[in-house]
Amino acid sequence: MKRVLFSIFTCCLLSFGAISQEINLFNGRDLTGWHVDVPDMDNNPNLKSPFIVRNGLLVSMGKPEGHLITDSVFQNYRIEVQYRFAGVPGNCGLLVHASTPRSLYKMFPKSIEAQMMHQNAGDFWCIVEDIEVPEMEKRRGPKKDWGIIEGKERRIKNLTDNSEKQLGEWNTMIVECLNDEIKVWVNGDMVNHGFNCTARKGQIALQAEGSEVEFRKVVLRPITKLTK
Repeated sequence: MKRVLFSIFTCCLLSFGAISQEINLFNGRDLTGWHVDVPDMDNNPNLKSPFIVRNGLLVSMGKPEGHLITDSVFQNYRIEVQYRFAGVPGNCGLLVHASTPRSLYKMFPKSIEAQMMHQNAGDFWCIVEDIEVPEMEKRRGPKKDWGIIEGKERRIKNLTDNSEKQLGEWNTMIVECLNDEIKVWVNGDMVNHGFNCTARKGQIALQAEGSEVEFRKVVLRPITKLTK
């Protein structure tokens, strides 16, 4: 009951701008404030969670695949995440407006993903939620193929694939969510801007999607306008 009340209270605070300070979603010590959703762990008690804290870093080991999801719901905020693929190029993502778990491929929560995959950072992936961008057919493909479920064209390409740093260096992704808009920056470059999003609030999730990824900063603060 305390967890549910905290989630509702946090959502209300952020919605009405009652607080202005930053919220550190990762405390550097443990995964307080998060929960793990990994389907393969349901029936195999010997599997270890792919999400660990190592040397003060939040680490997604990549397998078994699943998600690390905030306990709280957030609305109208700016989130900054610093991440790197320390070993080999890989795949991961920051999910915003996450809600119903395992809605896609019995794995992904209903959400909009800001892609972190190496050389594709900043793509949108529609996961049973939708969003629009300028030049939709150029960036998403033929309209007849669009969709938000399995088998549909859910990827919306970013504006540039040249914003990431070299493998092993730290990248900074910033995502702003305000009402029905989402903007994404990678290392200072604005790489995506969507509107008419079908969700306006939800949980935040990080992925375990086959690759080891390190995170050293996951900080959120409420906003009342988007950065230009």
